[in-house]
Amino acid sequence: MKKGLFITFEGGDGSGKSTQISILRDRLSEAGCDVLLTREPGGTKISEKIRSVILDKENSEMEAVTEALLYAAARAQLVAEVIEPAIRKGRVVICDRFVDSSIAYQAYGRDLGEAVEVINSYAIGECMPDITILLKLDPHVGRRRINARDGDRDRIELASEHFHDKVYEGYLELEKKHSQRIIGIEADRTIEETAELIWEKISPMLGE
Repeated sequence: MKKGLFITFEGGDGSGKSTQISILRDRLSEAGCDVLLTREPGGTKISEKIRSVILDKENSEMEAVTEALLYAAARAQLVAEVIEPAIRKGRVVICDRFVDSSIAYQAYGRDLGEAVEVINSYAIGECMPDITILLKLDPHVGRRRINARDGDRDRIELASEHFHDKVYEGYLELEKKHSQRIIGIEADRTIEETAELIWEKISPMLGE
């Protein structure tokens, strides 16, 4: 590859992002790519501290605008400190969530509208993904998966079903709006089938 590649994964809670990201990372590494895996919110010392504040279920009184600003702040640090330097070095960056999450969760889910895009225009500058894999799964199925897991659920996972329905609707709107970048894949297939569909979309972008 002559330049870096920026891949992001999106989807509601329980859609299987972590599993598919791990599979793709391994396949890219086997193909000879220098892969960097990161996540949002998080990925840097500062961003991980912000993550702990955002997801802490004890912070139930957090205002929607506060939440959106915190996500943008964590993202700004991640872009400047990790993502942009890696892309300049020709690495393949895979990020578990990025700006589309803020639009889905805060613009649609929290009803903040266009303000979220304005906030994040400062956070990311010109740094946009080359391709975004959107794993589409009925939010009610995703919530059942989350509820079946061991361990506590975070503040976002504990939000109402109505909230998660609106988030999913937001993702579907983003898929339509940015159809050249966002590739929607139904996530109710087997892990292997989903992974193959993802690879079919990513592999042509790798060059020689």
